[in-house]
Amino acid sequence: MAGISSLGIGSGVLNSDLVDQLVAAERKPVEDRLNFKTQRAETLISAYGTLRSAVTELRLPMRQLSAPDNLKAFSASSSNEDIAVTVDSSKASRGSYSVKVLGLAQAQSLASNTFADRDSTSVGTGTFTISSGENSATLTIDGTNNTLQGLANAINEAGVGVSAGIVDTGSGYRLVMSSENTGTANAINISVSDDDGLDEDGAGLSQFAFNGSVQNLSQTIEAKDASVEINGIEITRSTNTFDNVIDGLSFEAKAEGATSTVKVDQDFGAVADRVGAFVEKFNALQATIKGLSGFNADTGQGGILSGDTSVRAIQSQLRNVLTRVVPGLENASIRTMADVGITTDYETGGLTFDRAKFEEQLKANPDDVTALFAEQGRVSDSGVEFVKAGLNTSQGNYAIDITQPATRGGVTGSSPLSSGVTIDGTNDELELTIDGKTTVNLQLTQKTYATAQELADEIQSQLDSNTALSSAGQSVRVGLDGTGALTFTSGLYGSSSNVSVMSVEDGASLGLSVQTGTLGKDVAGTVGGQEATGEGQMLTVVGAGGAKGIQLRISGDEARTYGNVKFIEGIGESAVNLVTSIVGPDGTLDTKTSSLTRDLERIQEERVRLDDRIASYQERLVSQFTAADSLIARLSNTGDYLTQQLAALAPQNFNKK
Repeated sequence: MAGISSLGIGSGVLNSDLVDQLVAAERKPVEDRLNFKTQRAETLISAYGTLRSAVTELRLPMRQLSAPDNLKAFSASSSNEDIAVTVDSSKASRGSYSVKVLGLAQAQSLASNTFADRDSTSVGTGTFTISSGENSATLTIDGTNNTLQGLANAINEAGVGVSAGIVDTGSGYRLVMSSENTGTANAINISVSDDDGLDEDGAGLSQFAFNGSVQNLSQTIEAKDASVEINGIEITRSTNTFDNVIDGLSFEAKAEGATSTVKVDQDFGAVADRVGAFVEKFNALQATIKGLSGFNADTGQGGILSGDTSVRAIQSQLRNVLTRVVPGLENASIRTMADVGITTDYETGGLTFDRAKFEEQLKANPDDVTALFAEQGRVSDSGVEFVKAGLNTSQGNYAIDITQPATRGGVTGSSPLSSGVTIDGTNDELELTIDGKTTVNLQLTQKTYATAQELADEIQSQLDSNTALSSAGQSVRVGLDGTGALTFTSGLYGSSSNVSVMSVEDGASLGLSVQTGTLGKDVAGTVGGQEATGEGQMLTVVGAGGAKGIQLRISGDEARTYGNVKFIEGIGESAVNLVTSIVGPDGTLDTKTSSLTRDLERIQEERVRLDDRIASYQERLVSQFTAADSLIARLSNTGDYLTQQLAALAPQNFNKK
């Protein structure tokens, strides 16, 4: 190869240019064929990628329609902007409510007396315990921080939800403390242990004490809860936001005294928008398919995927899912998409959407329209609520047999509660543990309770306002049993629910003693004869049959048969599953693309073999040309020698004549 530049010296013809031309002629037909195959494979991969994207785009709107909550959208309006309202469609229902703001929540603010200097005047030494809500910290005040600024810095660094600052009044400095959260539960409480031995006298560190027994600070802003009246019922919260006071509705109070009429209506337009988005994506898919596989009569050419069986299969599968009668709705008012105004345009293959007809049918037949698109479980007993199905749940009708209803744990007093019980400093404290994880300490209001029910109501009020319980989402119901003994019942169902009495002062006066309560029980039973596990009131099918994955809430309190649950899988979930099978691993398009990728790999292998064969061919030509050129050179040299010899002899012959 290195000597190719010397070719043609002997012949002047068998040179490197001729070798290159012969090599190029040998390579061209094979290389053209490989280039064509490469270009076609890459074009097909691109086409399948475009088709995959268009099919995938169909999945999101269908997934949204497969969720029942998205087919019962609600909107809420307030007649007064000072009372804002938001709605959770999964929980809301239609209704109208009268709302009045009785008072807004406030964060407490306290101020100290006036000091001559913020950085040098001593404020005293000792320990300083400050709390707000559930947060508390004890600070050491000594020679390093016993100034207004030092105390403010210590409070800010404590992280108890209280901020402190210094105000220059013009005639001195005052320490100002503000709770970072509104509501009476977040009021500031300060107690001190003053090094001068006097903790409440208003001198030294005790001048900052502010608690139930001493207030040596000025309260500049009172801690207040927000209060609203909804349909005549007064409700209080620590903030101006009232979440889920009514199922699915949250209010925000912005002005005291504001009144509003709040209306909740089903938002048919929002649901129609979701259906319209699906129709739009489906039509975009049809346009993509037409561009890739259609025939252009003007040019006489078909698309790159013209005649492709996989494209026809995808179209056929989608039509079968979208135009069929949904199993389980054979006798319903709504059976197919055509019944709600979604029909096929046979000229384009796309869908047309009659929005007015859809909204009309949604309003008239909401359950059937929901079942048309989304999965739905229809129960025949009011003691059962369908929650959800599993990935492998099949359409069908499944009997519900409950062998053990769920119960709530709790504890009952050891003796009846007498009327006229007096609560004083000897019997006003009670400690309970709820559901094995939250301990609450109650301090009952000291007074004489005329009836046992009045005392039970006091305990209930204490539990209802307990922030530890509300933060944990727990509750307890207090009552009296048939003998008049106090009962404490967890708001939770199942084997995790319980109430235990951990300590009680003078338990005899309350009919209580330290005792562990009785655990609740989880629901147990079968669905469609299949094994199910219970957690509280929730029953989940774990068997391998068609009901697998169905989850039901059993609110009934009897062990009996609770009718059946009819599971309907709507078009939405079926379409989502179909799209996933088409675009997912080992799906139609993945198989096609993988095959083409392997073709490209084989083409590349052919190119390598071609390069090797052409290199060998070139070497052979060079070798042959070199040998021929050498031979020609020798023959040329011989010819030149003979010519010279003949020329040398010519004069001698002439002279002899």
